[in-house]
Amino acid sequence: MLQFAALFYGMMASFVLSSATRNKREAVANPPILTIFAWGLLSFSAATAVLLLGYIGMKAAGIA
Repeated sequence: MLQFAALFYGMMASFVLSSATRNKREAVANPPILTIFAWGLLSFSAATAVLLLGYIGMKAAGIA
């Protein structure tokens, strides 16, 4: 299941970044759905980083 989630995340990130790059190169505004997906990926990445850092801190403190 983790492999599927990592593959899905990677594919979505690749799609969003390539679409945004193409739109910038062609001087076209990004569609709202692309912006929503980009913010969603950013939020998911930030939340995952905070959770992992918290887990590492708990392991270091001997709590987890």
